[in-house]
Amino acid sequence: MSEETRSEVYAELAAVGPYGVHPGHALITMVEPHPGHEYAYNRWYEDDHYYAGAMAMPWMYAGRRWVATRDLQLLRYPEKSAVAQPVTAGCYISTYWVTDGRYDDHMKWTVGINKRLNRDGRVYQDRTHVFTAFQDHEATVYRDGAAGPRDFHALDHPYAGLVVEVIDAEGAEQRAELLEWLRSRHLPKRLSGSPSAMVTIFRPTPLPSDRMSYVKQVEGVDTRLTLLWFLEADPRECWEEYFTGLEEPVAEAGLWRVELVAPFIPTVPGTDRYVDRLR
Repeated sequence: MSEETRSEVYAELAAVGPYGVHPGHALITMVEPHPGHEYAYNRWYEDDHYYAGAMAMPWMYAGRRWVATRDLQLLRYPEKSAVAQPVTAGCYISTYWVTDGRYDDHMKWTVGINKRLNRDGRVYQDRTHVFTAFQDHEATVYRDGAAGPRDFHALDHPYAGLVVEVIDAEGAEQRAELLEWLRSRHLPKRLSGSPSAMVTIFRPTPLPSDRMSYVKQVEGVDTRLTLLWFLEADPRECWEEYFTGLEEPVAEAGLWRVELVAPFIPTVPGTDRYVDRLR
């Protein structure tokens, strides 16, 4: 068996390269199951793909799956979004952390395993990737400073909700200005006293040329930032007060545009909870 699996080289691989806990990279994948396939898609993802297509891979060390029921989908904005058409598309999102400095190693494995899963008929085809990208970590802004869970805990801590915000800049230089504005001015003010414990900021990276054909190439590699707001309350309870109007200060501050603000709640692993509330 060791010859088949090359177990003898595992010790060599473990002895070299970065192995910290910082989430240097993320996989963020928002998906819409095709109508009539909601239950089958959910069972495939819960029972097989979350593990075989993600968590079992080297250097992907934390994951969490989230769902937007129909009432949550209807809170999204702007209506004309460059991310989701219509803006309600993409009722499931999965978020995964990848060890800092291990992106290339992980990608070699993930491309190989997904080709194998596809050959073996273990990829559910009746779904559409709305917003799927590997992303590099740029910053984390905390509401409570050094107190509370860190960003590497975020996908294991029992947060009650997630808000995904996507902002586009006009170019790379404007994105750098946007990042600095978010990190030093906008987010500290917005987080203060809010139910959101932290916001992680990522920038997308291009997918490899040998990616699976059903996943489209990433847009906005030089211009886009993705913000993940981790909430200690159900987003429906605090939406009006804290999350409406996020586009206004962004538009006022510079050459940037909010392309998506979308709330989610965590799935309950191993169950079909919320599947009957997607439409």
